[in-house]
Amino acid sequence: MRLLRNIVLWAAVAAAASGPGVRARELPEADKLRLIAKVTEQVLDKGHFRKQPRDAAFSSKVFDAYLQLLDPGRIYFTAEDVARLEKDRFYLLEQIGNGKLDAIYAIYQRYLERLAQYREFAEDALRKGFDFTADERFQIDRKDAPFCADDAEIKELWRKKIKNDLLYFRLMRQVMTERAASDPEVAESMKKRWNLKSPEDKIRTRLHDIANQAARADRMDILGIFLTALAQSYGPHSHYSTPKQDEDFDIQFRLSLTGIGATLTSEDGYTKIVELVPNGPADKDGRLKPEDRIIAVTQEDGVPLDVIDMPVNQVVKYIRGPAKTRVTLTVLAAEKGANALPEDITIVRDTVQLTESAAKGEVRQIPGPDGRSRSIGVITLNSFYMDFDAAMKGARDYRSCTRDVARILADFRRAGVDGVLLDLRSNSGGSLLEAITLSGLFIKSGPIVQIVNSAREVDVQYDPDPEIAYGGPLVLLTSKFSASSAEILTGAVKDYRRGPVLGDSRTYGKGTVLEVAKLARKLSWLYRSFEAGSITYETAMFYRINGDSNQQRGVPSDIVLPSFTEEMEIGELFNQNHLPWNRIKAVEHGGENDAEPGYAPLTPAVLAALKEHLAKRLAEDLRLKKYLEEIARFRRMRDRKVVSLNEARRLKEYRDEKAADDAVEAAMDGAEKNDRKTSRDVVLTEALTVAADYVAILEKGGAHGGGR
Repeated sequence: MRLLRNIVLWAAVAAAASGPGVRARELPEADKLRLIAKVTEQVLDKGHFRKQPRDAAFSSKVFDAYLQLLDPGRIYFTAEDVARLEKDRFYLLEQIGNGKLDAIYAIYQRYLERLAQYREFAEDALRKGFDFTADERFQIDRKDAPFCADDAEIKELWRKKIKNDLLYFRLMRQVMTERAASDPEVAESMKKRWNLKSPEDKIRTRLHDIANQAARADRMDILGIFLTALAQSYGPHSHYSTPKQDEDFDIQFRLSLTGIGATLTSEDGYTKIVELVPNGPADKDGRLKPEDRIIAVTQEDGVPLDVIDMPVNQVVKYIRGPAKTRVTLTVLAAEKGANALPEDITIVRDTVQLTESAAKGEVRQIPGPDGRSRSIGVITLNSFYMDFDAAMKGARDYRSCTRDVARILADFRRAGVDGVLLDLRSNSGGSLLEAITLSGLFIKSGPIVQIVNSAREVDVQYDPDPEIAYGGPLVLLTSKFSASSAEILTGAVKDYRRGPVLGDSRTYGKGTVLEVAKLARKLSWLYRSFEAGSITYETAMFYRINGDSNQQRGVPSDIVLPSFTEEMEIGELFNQNHLPWNRIKAVEHGGENDAEPGYAPLTPAVLAALKEHLAKRLAEDLRLKKYLEEIARFRRMRDRKVVSLNEARRLKEYRDEKAADDAVEAAMDGAEKNDRKTSRDVVLTEALTVAADYVAILEKGGAHGGGR
């Protein structure tokens, strides 16, 4: 019966599209929307790596995902709302197949109604005012919270949320007023920016903007939200882009619109920093960090725009702007925990050039365990880049990270370095080909990675170069931000036992291959195509040559170094609907089993000795002990999900934590106060010390590998 209905629908649309005069008239919008929904569903069903049953259970999952996108903080819909909408829960996909989209729009209409009620409630609450001396608390982390049972419960949630939002601005004004007494720059900022509107008016303006933005959404925009919910029910990196979103992206790409160089997401109504683009404006500035939450954006010579509860794509538009202009972000610092007060960070927008992301090398002299210094070459690689256009045109000098790293290694050999440390902490991936060829610089030959497509066909990718560029001691430094292609290189280093991997307990865990499909091309076989947007989805997965997937678990480190990123909820395993880890058959590889592999394979005894040296330093080194105390304090603040709504108590908690933070920073050897890159310097220092230890151990055992 469903097949018959689908045939009728497609036949009707085809007839409408192919009848007389089709090129003279536009396909009705309703037909376009139905076809976009249908084709998107089919592309995901046939092409996505994860195979989902098109049944009632999966329809229910998509229903929940749609509500989650509309109301991620569970502050609009109640359990009663969900119950009223339940009639469509198990039939959404069937309805799409039949060309019926009414349920999608009905759910969005209820969202608009709830948003209007929230705004009306907020206006009334702001007029009445709040008692900031009461002993109340508010749960700021609501991603796992249930829907409020009914109107009475959700109105109490609204009251506390508005009170908390208002308290942020009241406390910020109080702290800035105190600072303004001794800091003319802060005083000027308050006069020109923060004192122009009361905290209450800031919230009113924000709610007005959010309501207007939601109300302006047309039927295509609403369908786009639902289709993204459908896509993300397959995998977290899948999403649908409307024709308008595709156009905006193309314009931004062509015009190279600039910003601060940060990846953003939305969580509990806040815009949160996911990661910073290496060598981008924010990364160079050094104050903004992953997990920080943005609550306001101010243009140069403008007034602060409150962005709490604003869609992240809208926040991105405010942050972007012409190069060399200034944008001020008001943030709640992650390292200050739940009691963080807003801080202003002004960043000069700019573009990130290829030369800025290029591999960089330097030689450092590091004392070994025997007191003698070793020469360690440090290579910082922030992406696996390649100038594809120049390479396709046959240019002899096209730019690639493999070529750049090879030149750095040649310089290191001429300088007579004792070992090499490759820093991949900020490397979120890039070219697969470059990951393979760069891995080949450190081995003679062999397989590097296995790729399994949606048809479960296995493709083994090999190092194309039979020679080894560097065979001496090698150490890899990774973090939870090391992802995708960086994980391919890391996995190969581990599987060939090429050297120890240091850093966070694991890498990010993104082991999927993404494809972008323009839907107009998918529709062209039926009739003259129209702009239908695009779908991005996971089509394949990466596996190490030992058979382990890179997905979800990432690549584990041999030696875990204490760091702030280790304590952050970063990685694929924190993404909803992530594809699971699994194993396939290992592929045979040489290298360590060759009579002359060209390097000294890492042994369990050497690894144990390196861990022992590190443990001794962590127990005895005063600076490292202070660093561990700072991490422990960050962990305690991270775990606090509830804040006080008592103004005096909240201010005291902030000042107590700030005093403790200042004391720890002062104790860090030579660390500049408020320098938020201190943690990275400590991690790098320890990694270099491990590298010097590694060289010394290999020298003592006479196992120093060679190289060409």
